[in-house]
Amino acid sequence: MNRQIAQLFALTAVLFGVLVVFTSRWTVFEAQSLDDNAANRRPLIEEQKTPRGLIYARNGRTVLADNRASGRGEDRIFTRVYPTGGLFAHPIGYSFIRNGRRSLELSRNDDLAGEEDEFETILSELEDRTREGFDVVTNLDVAATQAAVRGLGGRKGAVVAVEPQTGKVRVMVSIPEYDPNEVPFGLRRIEADPNQPLLNRTTQELYPPGSTFKVVTAAAALDTGKLTPTTVIDGSSPKIISGIPLQNAGGQSFGPISFTDALTNSVNTVFAQVGLRVGRGTLVDYMKRFGFYADPQLDYPGFQMVPSGILNGDGDYVEDGFDLGRVAIGQGGLEGEIRASPLQMALVAAAIANRGRLMKPRLTDRVLRPDGRIKERVEPDLQSQVMKPETAEQLAQMMSRVVEEGTGTAAALAGIRVAGKTGTAELGAAAEFTQPWFIAFAPVEDPQVAIAVTVERQPPGSAGGTVAAPIARSVLETLLGRG
Repeated sequence: MNRQIAQLFALTAVLFGVLVVFTSRWTVFEAQSLDDNAANRRPLIEEQKTPRGLIYARNGRTVLADNRASGRGEDRIFTRVYPTGGLFAHPIGYSFIRNGRRSLELSRNDDLAGEEDEFETILSELEDRTREGFDVVTNLDVAATQAAVRGLGGRKGAVVAVEPQTGKVRVMVSIPEYDPNEVPFGLRRIEADPNQPLLNRTTQELYPPGSTFKVVTAAAALDTGKLTPTTVIDGSSPKIISGIPLQNAGGQSFGPISFTDALTNSVNTVFAQVGLRVGRGTLVDYMKRFGFYADPQLDYPGFQMVPSGILNGDGDYVEDGFDLGRVAIGQGGLEGEIRASPLQMALVAAAIANRGRLMKPRLTDRVLRPDGRIKERVEPDLQSQVMKPETAEQLAQMMSRVVEEGTGTAAALAGIRVAGKTGTAELGAAAEFTQPWFIAFAPVEDPQVAIAVTVERQPPGSAGGTVAAPIARSVLETLLGRG
């Protein structure tokens, strides 16, 4: 009898142990995999019942992402709506159960969904608090964004504006845009559009930066002591570079010219020679200091960013073997051509403006709890010391000459000194298009804004100084309170 009781007890213990093991497996060890299982509809149902945090513009009042409630009681669900339509589509993105998430809606999903640490979760359960998402206040400026959209005027292109001392992204505009409100029923149509409205051209597209890249070459030359702003170099045209004649714009020949005047007039033959003096290794090193060859350190999904850098004809990033003289002026060939995103070129301008200190860019300013208390404030964070402060000051003065009397006069502001650099890359087999660029920062004495503007595939003769610079001026005026 005792033996039978012992066997029954042992069987009960074994069954109890199996129950504990399998219960622990699903509730502890494999809880995350259960949540992630596509066949598990419970998280999706729960997600729709939780009001997602709102997303605000910089002013803390303009709502960029809101919720629409439907149903009652246990059947009440929340659906995302976007009051500004496509105006902030690229930085904000979308979040829908059927279509997934994109942009800030994805990178800040945990906050927007109200995810807490274990301690806060226990407190919420003890206090029987209803779960709510946390609000996100961005650094995006409404008026300046509108100015950028007006400036592009429907042309494909991009505008990025950043605060040099903080890394705050004030403007992120990519044209064409899409309306996130149309995603639930129109995503296939949006994806099939040959104009690629889902593509964020500020972070996902790489363009030849043309002569705007000359400021990177100049930074390397000045910071290593290879040249000074007054160094005189032969600006004759044409000049043999890497065994092939290189000409200045319009074939203009300058003869002996100072380094400052060479930047003011964007003299190709001078900067090609400067690149040769600097050397491939040093130029690539300074590019990396500016953030090239890596994704921008932005609070944004990784799949929506691509590194800028020197790419060969196969699309591979290279650090050697390229035509140094032509890369130094923002061009190149099949063995290596410089390509950059608008965000990267805005960060180049921002680093110069901030005395050589490159700050990590950021879309988010702060995260708020449902009661309005600050859960997190995103503080400025240094990414790299690109160059010495004295070098940045020299380069800032050189760039101010570009706007005062050189190729960038269309960006000049009354009463405010602007430092800038134009760029005009030629595109197409027969150079039938141009890619106009302009990068800048202002005021020169106390920089508050750095900006990059580019417009895609413009007609021959369209230049950075006439196409991109006026757009930059309009956005700068707005951000500096002059618009």
